[in-house]
Amino acid sequence: QVQVVESGGGLVHPGGSLRLTCTASRSVVGISFMSWYRQAPGKRREFIAGIRSSGTTDYADSVKGRFTISRDSAENTGYLQMDGLKPEDTGVYYCNVEAFNWGGWGQGTQVTVSS
Repeated sequence: QVQVVESGGGLVHPGGSLRLTCTASRSVVGISFMSWYRQAPGKRREFIAGIRSSGTTDYADSVKGRFTISRDSAENTGYLQMDGLKPEDTGVYYCNVEAFNWGGWGQGTQVTVSS
């Protein structure tokens, strides 16, 4: 049973923008932390951004000032607005959810930044 689904990836030129969406199923209750990770080809998965139920956020230094994480708790949905994209932002973006009754990963969405 799929609990978390990411969407919104695609191909974009350097300097462009994308908005990723992470949707958790209604069966996932009490999300305390929702975060985004990125895995570039041949590299380890790395933390990009996270948001707590309180609304406080954390960002990797590499994306501060360019990416914005947000969430709609009523809809069990999170977003990652990515502006000023660079070729080094290319990779598969994964959503991770920590909730009262479940924790885990989505299947990922590909983001490619290229001219």
